[in-house]
Amino acid sequence: MSRVAILTVLLAGLIVVGSSGSVFAAQMDARVNPNNESSPFKMNYQKTVFIEYPNGGQLFDVLQGKEWTVAGTADSSDPGVQDLMKQLNQKIRSDGSQAQVTDLNVSYDIHLKARNINTSVDYRVILEGTLSNYVITKDSQKTLIDLGWRGLTANGDVTIDGHEINYPINILLEIEPEAAQYFVGTEAEDVLSRNLINANFILEQPLTNWHFLFDPTGINVDAGTFGLSDEISGYVVSSWTMGESSIREGRQVERVFEAEVMADQRYVVRSVQSSDQGNLYAIGFGALDIFDGVEIAGVTPTPPEDYATTSTGDFPVFIIYGMAAIAAIAGGAFFMISNRALKNEKVGQQGIDPSRLVGYQTSSSSGGYQTNRGEAQLRDESNYQQTRSVYDDSTNSTPPPPPPQQATPAVTQEAACGCAASAEMGSECDCEMQGACLCDASCPCNADICKEQVNSMS
Repeated sequence: MSRVAILTVLLAGLIVVGSSGSVFAAQMDARVNPNNESSPFKMNYQKTVFIEYPNGGQLFDVLQGKEWTVAGTADSSDPGVQDLMKQLNQKIRSDGSQAQVTDLNVSYDIHLKARNINTSVDYRVILEGTLSNYVITKDSQKTLIDLGWRGLTANGDVTIDGHEINYPINILLEIEPEAAQYFVGTEAEDVLSRNLINANFILEQPLTNWHFLFDPTGINVDAGTFGLSDEISGYVVSSWTMGESSIREGRQVERVFEAEVMADQRYVVRSVQSSDQGNLYAIGFGALDIFDGVEIAGVTPTPPEDYATTSTGDFPVFIIYGMAAIAAIAGGAFFMISNRALKNEKVGQQGIDPSRLVGYQTSSSSGGYQTNRGEAQLRDESNYQQTRSVYDDSTNSTPPPPPPQQATPAVTQEAACGCAASAEMGSECDCEMQGACLCDASCPCNADICKEQVNSMS
């Protein structure tokens, strides 16, 4: 049972992690052509709401097994889209910009899926339209374009095809009224009442903090994205991007709003949005400035002479090339030194030539046992003192033990001879006469029979 409980907890954790992935809040992609009266833009707004009931309860019973999707599209002929355009233009004017949204298409997708421990509701609204009246002044040398329209936000209801798509609480009240009643009048209602169509953060992030790059060649592939012909070839294309954590933009983190609901059980409502992202392109070289509190860009057909930048700002290209050259020189020097050291390294036999060595036996016999121990030394012995073995050093060797002393016989040396021993018994005889000999090797008797006995004992 304990193993089943552990596996259940792990599975629940995986479901929560897998269902709480980051989603982008607002994504902007706009391409401004200062030579035209209008330019395309696209905004993508996303948000995910989690309704959690870890202990089950009546809300779980209401949502159990539920899954549905509300989706649709509409163009500027739809009254709801026209109302949305008015809200967007009103927000642009309040931000001090003179630009306007003159055409708009809306697509939306809202998906609810209930699980055992939570229910997720994914909201997505995509706006694709046309931006006009962004050119402030224009002369033969420079065009000033308005960039203060970036905060495309709707602060009111947006109803399309009978569905309110801007505030998450409204779709729940429409499709799941029984579940939505648990949140009305609580802090969870505030979390669910944050508008989805909101790009204020993109406007609040100054363009000077965005990454700036420009393509001085005007690649032909980019021509189609601006709705232009191949004549764009040779034009400068500037780009500003935001959305990653950096020293300039700061640390970008997802925005999470959470509230608890105390009913028959404890319920949690969380709204999750990732940091906003923006991609803004303009034909020409754009130099940023501020006019009447609104960010603008002075666009010229070509960049100033000897001017080049990278994504880190006004950083001269020659410094980058110089640093790369220094690194290349350092790498080349390293390989040259390594190659020289490798060539100078000695290879093959080192030390004494083997042909000058000769084997030298250092062991001696012990009784009838002979070892094969030995060592090598120089043939000419010119430097033998440096190579000789410790076996030859009498100062370091242990002196051999003294030979064992033989016991002193109890009788005279002649007593060891059987011929002379008979003299003690008063019956001295000659060994040759007796025809026998009891002598050992120490007997000095010169009789032949004694010599034969000694030889046989050796």
